[in-house]
Amino acid sequence: MAEEKVYPMTPEGKKQLEEELEELKTVKRGEIIERIKIARGFGDLSENSEYESAKDEQAFVEGRITTLENMLRFAQVVDSDEVDKDEVDKDEVSIGKTVVFKELPDEEEEEYKIVGSAESDPFSGKISNDSPIAQALIGKRKGDKATIEIPNGNMEVEIVSVKES
Repeated sequence: MAEEKVYPMTPEGKKQLEEELEELKTVKRGEIIERIKIARGFGDLSENSEYESAKDEQAFVEGRITTLENMLRFAQVVDSDEVDKDEVDKDEVSIGKTVVFKELPDEEEEEYKIVGSAESDPFSGKISNDSPIAQALIGKRKGDKATIEIPNGNMEVEIVSVKES
């Protein structure tokens, strides 16, 4: 039997996925069923774009529900407070923490919260623990330098701070 994938996530990320799943099951499903009923009333289903659109959306929503259920079933909640109890140094970069680093040599600072892949949103400053940036930083501490592999070469950075999120 194949091993199931584990989905590391913060408590907040798990809560967001649970809320999205509940919304899809209780609200979105009903809306789509109603759209399908209305579209069926328009007649010939073979040339009914409203019906096709609703069925496509239904397939997407059902797929997303399955994905979310799987992610939640195999969620591994990572609480940075619990990690810190076992760690001597609270300045270590890990999932659930926010890291500020500066690019070398121009010293432009960037700040990211490291989260599980299920909750990553780079536009909101949340990067996946599987991303090249997070992979280069996890396990490092304030003051450490790291090399991040980027598409056009490498980027050298120095960790400025590590904060609880």
